[in-house]
Order: sequence, then C-alpha cells, then structure tokens
Amino acid sequence: MRKYETLLLLSPELNAESKKAVIDTLVAIIERELGQMLAVDDWGTKELAYPVRKQVRGQYVRLEYAAPGKTVAELERIVRITDGIYKFVTVKLADTYVPAAAPVEA
Repeated sequence: MRKYETLLLLSPELNAESKKAVIDTLVAIIERELGQMLAVDDWGTKELAYPVRKQVRGQYVRLEYAAPGKTVAELERIVRITDGIYKFVTVKLADTYVPAAAPVEA
C-alpha cells in the first residue's frame, strides 16, 4: 500500500449535513477498496485566489489515507461525479506505508 493525500474544494453552499455526507461517502469508498483512513482534516471556508464556478469562497477538506493504486482511481471517479465538489488533487506522499505497531507490554 502507498500513502496518499487528496485535497477537496467543496461548494461554500453545502450545509454541514451535506458536507459530512460527501466526506463519509469518500471514506467508505476508501475502506471498501481495502484502504485505511489516516486523517480527515476540515480546513474550513477560505477565500479563493480566483473565482471557481462563479464562487469566491470554498470549503477545503484534506483526506490522508493508505491504499492500493486502484483505490485512488475509484475515489477520483466518484469525486468527478459527486455534486458539490468543485476541484480536487491527489498526491502520493510515500511509496510504502507501514502501520505503526501497537506498543508491546512487558
């Protein structure tokens, strides 16, 4: 498995329930495709450098996960057809991911 990060730009018009539903859907896809979620960071609403779909503000969410390459392809396919997501970018953070071992008690 490799470690990835996906940054999403969501519509500023999404309410809290809709935003949570979109994020929960993406997390479920990652886990269904044998991936492991590491972090979900909600960066909140920010001013954009230039208008995107006539909006000057957007909500940013960062997903960090470990998954096989086919998981990223499926996640990006779903992101493209999901309403409320304006832009996204996926970056490979590490070629290999080794989960932290649980501490051994003596």
